[in-house]
Amino acid sequence: MSSTLEIRTLTTPQELFEAGAELVAHAAKEAVDERGRFALALSGGSTPRSLYNLLATNARNSLPWDKMFFFFGDERHVPPTDKDSNFKMANEAMLSKVPVPQENIFRVPAENPDAAAAAEAYDQTLRKFFALDPGQLPLFDLILLGLGPDGHTASLFPGTAALQEKSKLVVANWVEKFNTYRITFTIPVLNTGRRVAFLVSGTDKAPALQAVLQSDAPGEQYPAKLVHPANGKLIWLVDRAAASGLTGA
Repeated sequence: MSSTLEIRTLTTPQELFEAGAELVAHAAKEAVDERGRFALALSGGSTPRSLYNLLATNARNSLPWDKMFFFFGDERHVPPTDKDSNFKMANEAMLSKVPVPQENIFRVPAENPDAAAAAEAYDQTLRKFFALDPGQLPLFDLILLGLGPDGHTASLFPGTAALQEKSKLVVANWVEKFNTYRITFTIPVLNTGRRVAFLVSGTDKAPALQAVLQSDAPGEQYPAKLVHPANGKLIWLVDRAAASGLTGA
């Protein structure tokens, strides 16, 4: 299976969330049918929250939750009770409302004051779950990503050190503009996924989306450009507002 690209423009944010929910459901059923389990990396932010709410409401009784395993593509360097925690958001919107076993949820131990140690612990969590040999990369069935107005994805921000990481799975990435560390999957992990899906909503994302999809700007400047799964499917689900800057949209 070689890399393929699909860009779908949905009219409204609600249609975007529904398309995202259909994608998760389809990928989950396919993975469980073929491999007996579904490994999903969640993203943070406002767009995924609406997707997670939709899944908790509409798919509570239809998805194979007991065979679904949840990870986080990035996390803020805060405890899981903090309002900025991606885990807290996903837990409140979905995970606490559906019949998923607690042991199937793998959160980043971001309460550790040492961000590098938290990242290393999560790196080891991935290596253990996927039974990786040295040099191997985890193969997620679906990785959900967002796009920041600055072109960042996960916590891979423009000009940051994590963009150069080739061997670690998870790193603590210093983000100068927030004066804090973020814990994030690295580019090699994102580029190994069977399906990698960006969900992008809103006019504030339009310039970044245009730069990522239709410009010659370097990936160092727009890190989402660095995401192109080697053997998987790259899917962009965007609403009309986000797509408003695209030529031919």
